[in-house]
Amino acid sequence: MRVDGKAEGPRQSMSWLHTWASLILGWLLYAIFVTGTLSFFQNEITVWMKPELHQSVPSQSQIQHSQVALNYLQKNHPDAGSWSIQLPNSRQNTTVVNVRGANEDPRARRGGQRIILDSATGEVLEARETRGGGFLYRFHFELYGLDRIWARWIVGVATLLMFVAIISGIITHKKIFKDFFTFRPAKGQRSWLDAHNATAVFALPFHLMITLSGLLLLLFTLMPWGVERIYENRGAFLQDQRQALLETPQQARGEGRGERPQGEERRGEGRGQRAKPKAQPAPLADLAPIITDAQKQWPNNPIGTITIVAPNTQKAQIELRALHGESVAHRNVYPSLTYHGVTGALKTDDTQLKNPTIPAAIYNVTTTLHEARGVDLPLRWILFFSGILGTLMIATGLILWCVKRAPQQQKQGYKSLGYRSVEVLNITAMIGLPIACAGYFYANRLIDANLDKRSSLEIRCFFIVWGLVFIYALLRQHRQAWLELLLVATALFAFLPIFNLLTGGAPLWTSMANDLWVIASFDLAMWVLAVLFAFSFIKVKNHRGLTPKKGKLAQETE
Repeated sequence: MRVDGKAEGPRQSMSWLHTWASLILGWLLYAIFVTGTLSFFQNEITVWMKPELHQSVPSQSQIQHSQVALNYLQKNHPDAGSWSIQLPNSRQNTTVVNVRGANEDPRARRGGQRIILDSATGEVLEARETRGGGFLYRFHFELYGLDRIWARWIVGVATLLMFVAIISGIITHKKIFKDFFTFRPAKGQRSWLDAHNATAVFALPFHLMITLSGLLLLLFTLMPWGVERIYENRGAFLQDQRQALLETPQQARGEGRGERPQGEERRGEGRGQRAKPKAQPAPLADLAPIITDAQKQWPNNPIGTITIVAPNTQKAQIELRALHGESVAHRNVYPSLTYHGVTGALKTDDTQLKNPTIPAAIYNVTTTLHEARGVDLPLRWILFFSGILGTLMIATGLILWCVKRAPQQQKQGYKSLGYRSVEVLNITAMIGLPIACAGYFYANRLIDANLDKRSSLEIRCFFIVWGLVFIYALLRQHRQAWLELLLVATALFAFLPIFNLLTGGAPLWTSMANDLWVIASFDLAMWVLAVLFAFSFIKVKNHRGLTPKKGKLAQETE
């Protein structure tokens, strides 16, 4: 490209690429970042949106929780094929049990009868139907109301453009790290650029990781041909990869592959020739010493799940799985121990964890951090605050686009259609999405808890509120729309903790006294957001901007 007869240099070309790659899908990227950041705490959002569960106050003893669940299972489902007990933790205040039949896979991710218990009393709790934080999580990478494949393609293209914008932004700003330590308030465009640079550089490793890992997570959607060439489906590919991480020492050395011990039958052989002997009844081992032994082996990793296969029989076995993953380099691999279900003795297990290849390790580390799957609470908070910085980076960039072009609009005396469109879309995205989220939370409590398909009504309210903000921004003057909607957001988020109390949820002082931070953190976060929106309102109100000269711009202040 040439400007005034002179060829553009690499930095100028990258500046152009950075500007337009950021703007084209900037509003979508903002929505992806906001909902993705909230998804780091989707469990907390879901618990808050089920006030029927707030009465459960777990103790500090995992032995007590397991015994409460076991008493319920022994009384109500003694002949089940398997039991699964998900113990309460810092992000879950209830005990969740899953009961499966004899012919069901006890380790399957789905299926079985899911029952929620009060962690202290064992009382069955019936919660309202809601998608909770899961809706925000799915919207983050599948949007809503679109075909899943097409939605993932759209998000994938947006993620790719953001990756391009980040790389081109690094190249464009030759003093980006120096500018990071410089902030000039009340300097108009310069201040917005300083804020954009600071939020970009401070969490730059996170921004690179989150976009790269987002592309990797969508890899099999965007580039499915390699997997389809070898495997029948993606599930078979993932199972093969997981199996490669969990090889016995003999398999790791290549011994015995394709062979079976002498006398072992092929799977499926002899079916119909002899009936499978029924397991004889036997008392289940005491869980207390088993849990104590596991806690000694995992001193810094609490027990997450207890699975009991063939309970109350001689073939019973008890499997314990840790709450946090083995490491970020081993995706979806959790420490586990297996005990004999009758004697309680630890079974010998020669399974070893195989180190992944370098490409697999990069994939595992980045995608595990992207999803925050199996990570502990401090790392989850670091990812959350980094997500907030990423959201602010996108928001300041979108605002900077308008601020940079405002003098030209003021000079010509009217706003062009393109400029006005960006203004409206900025308001709709940056303030409209938080207001829509608040509307989603209010709808959760206002819609009848016993109504059928109420979760879809909650989601519909989310989009209705978002659409109303767009219409409001379209009809009102730009400055007035910002001020009025910031006031609305402040009021909505400030009142949410009080509304929680009025609609059956645990009050903040009670949840804090009982260490129910899974609930209290949501209420406190809402007040923090209210303060931030109030602060933004004051800043916008005190900002004078450019002095309009004539035409339509004379009717409002930028």
